[in-house]
Amino acid sequence: MIDGRALERLLRNESDVAYKRRVRTMLEFLEPAPGDRILDCGCGMGFYLKCLTSLSKATCTGLDYDPQALAFARQVLAGRGAPIVRGDALHLPYADGSFDKVLCSEVLEHLPDDRQGLAELRRVLRPGGLLCVTVPHRDYSFWYDPINRIAEGLFGRPIRKGPFAGIWANHHRLYRPAELTARLEEAGFEVVEVRNLTHYCFPGTQTIVYTFGKGAIERGLLPERVLRSTHRFRGEDNRGSPWNPINWVLAVFRAFDHLNTLDRSEKRTYANIAVKARRGV
Repeated sequence: MIDGRALERLLRNESDVAYKRRVRTMLEFLEPAPGDRILDCGCGMGFYLKCLTSLSKATCTGLDYDPQALAFARQVLAGRGAPIVRGDALHLPYADGSFDKVLCSEVLEHLPDDRQGLAELRRVLRPGGLLCVTVPHRDYSFWYDPINRIAEGLFGRPIRKGPFAGIWANHHRLYRPAELTARLEEAGFEVVEVRNLTHYCFPGTQTIVYTFGKGAIERGLLPERVLRSTHRFRGEDNRGSPWNPINWVLAVFRAFDHLNTLDRSEKRTYANIAVKARRGV
């Protein structure tokens, strides 16, 4: 079982509350146990792998196609015994039944053929193995990406390229829960649980965090003292001091997110869909 307090320390700098909910949900769904062979398919810069190798004794492997992201992931995971491989999710470089569990977070929407991607994930899972998936919700919350909501309302189409592409950036499609579960069942998975994640958030979170915040970090525009409290991978460096003004901002973001916990009524819009599924025999 994942240590919740230790996970929150790793997530202390995270300003994208939708991302935080995805991480918590995926680790809950995965239930990593000692000896589990886990593949993070589409590992990106390696945050999930950092969490898994820090908080569990599972045997973890990461795969992604982006060489820049992989270079960062290899630095983060150096000495942790988690191999990082460059590969194509449509042609996974692993034998049949290589893994007990697969994590596939925010990947399917990038694939030109998500059916082939799911077929590959099923192939590399052992019979009865667990697949944990998140994707962006087609009925995404206005709170999360108001720019694209307005663009779709005014022009009948989203912004797909450029700094304000938001939730549609580099995506072939977004999903509704019924569409995703149908894809999974068609691929030979038994859907165990489906959750809609994150209706409430600070307005424009997607743009604030990824267009402005991530851009400033990647361009080296933030000083070291600021990075300690803003960089996703440096949550342990933030001591949570109430005298740190960046923590005041993070507290405001968390306050909006707390509405998702307080208000459990069904909403029409969310940022993400999370699914837990098992491979059929």
